[in-house]
Amino acid sequence: MDSAPSPPREEVASAAPRGRGLGLWSGVGLVMANMVGVGVLTSTGFMARDLGPSAILAAWLLGGLAAMAGARAYAALAEIIPRSGGEYRFLSDLLHPAVGTLAGWTSLLIGFSAPIALGAAIAGPYAATLVPGVNPSLVGAGLIVALTLAHALDLSWSRGTQNLLAVAKAVVLVGFVAVGLVAGRHAWPTWRPPVDGPGLPVKPFMISLVYIAFAYSGWNTAVYAAEEFREPRRSVPRALLLGTGVVTAFYAAINWVFVANLSSEQLTRWASNDAKRITVGHLLVAQLAGPGAAKAMSALVILALVSLMSAMVLVGPRVCGAMAREGYLPRALAGREGKPPAGAVYLQNGVALALLFTHSFERLMQNAGAVLTLTSALTVATLFRVRFGRTPYPKPGVVPLVAAALFIALSAWMLWFAFRDSWTAVAWVAGTCAVAAVGYVATRLARRA
Repeated sequence: MDSAPSPPREEVASAAPRGRGLGLWSGVGLVMANMVGVGVLTSTGFMARDLGPSAILAAWLLGGLAAMAGARAYAALAEIIPRSGGEYRFLSDLLHPAVGTLAGWTSLLIGFSAPIALGAAIAGPYAATLVPGVNPSLVGAGLIVALTLAHALDLSWSRGTQNLLAVAKAVVLVGFVAVGLVAGRHAWPTWRPPVDGPGLPVKPFMISLVYIAFAYSGWNTAVYAAEEFREPRRSVPRALLLGTGVVTAFYAAINWVFVANLSSEQLTRWASNDAKRITVGHLLVAQLAGPGAAKAMSALVILALVSLMSAMVLVGPRVCGAMAREGYLPRALAGREGKPPAGAVYLQNGVALALLFTHSFERLMQNAGAVLTLTSALTVATLFRVRFGRTPYPKPGVVPLVAAALFIALSAWMLWFAFRDSWTAVAWVAGTCAVAAVGYVATRLARRA
């Protein structure tokens, strides 16, 4: 027999004070800022080693379909439980606190820290193209430290900084697509990958979806800070769907520009150049408009990457804060009412600094994508428990369940290939589960003592 979760807690879902909390468009900007970052500017270069232009575009569209399905399922969960914490909150309330703790530790160790580290890893080399002689690693670390202070000290400054950077990122995206469509080629590309065979290469195609899943990660961002919205039940679901839909359209346009204007040789040469890696976007702008425009692109992309990192620094600590308030992390990480959870900001960004200096770019992106896909699929599956189990929550309709089933099927399919291809992806999942289990048992014992 199902064990009923605790009843809904409406008193904490009352939202931020009117006029001071986040609105719909801040939520849309938050989702977009979290989604668009390193992945879309790099993944196509890795994919071109095995896939042709049609397969690359199909993979990005399939990834967008998965993200939209996940966003629709999370929108239903946000209407049921309009509280901060994301996967930690949903899994704790709908399954068990132990499973929620696993998701919370995943968010801390990977979900937010890894994109922050990856953003810094790309922003540093970009800065070196503008100011020769600077140390890329120190530039990346400096950005992490600066954003840590900006988001840990004052909530209004944190919110204003994020809105400004989201606008800057939108300008970068629109400008890049406009340059590519106006100055670039429009004929359907005919190049073929170096490793070419008959039919669709299923294994490389599915592994590429793991990279793409990481590039789309962030479509669920608004649920992590739901209680900071003025109307969480109304604004959070809309922000998820609107933000994800806009980014999916941008990703399709950006990747069309890539495959229509860059050859297989250029893309695979880029993927092999680990010593001086720039993004595929820089490579393309240099070809279409010259090195001066490419440097301008570098400056704009640094802003876009800082926007990504800022969004992660803003949202991620809210998960730690929720766990700390309920006794699954030290109470000091919870923060004070009306103030940012400064301790959680420092902890998360400390992990990001460690990842920046200890992990390679490509491996970190693939492994993080696999772990995030797994926890998102597990969270989406809780809709079926709400619908068919004995819970005190309102039952979701047919559309969210269909979206959840589609997301779970696509996630399982890509994870099967990811785990077969890389033992490190399995190790990351196992390691995260082990850390979460130890943390959960330790906190349970501490609470009983």
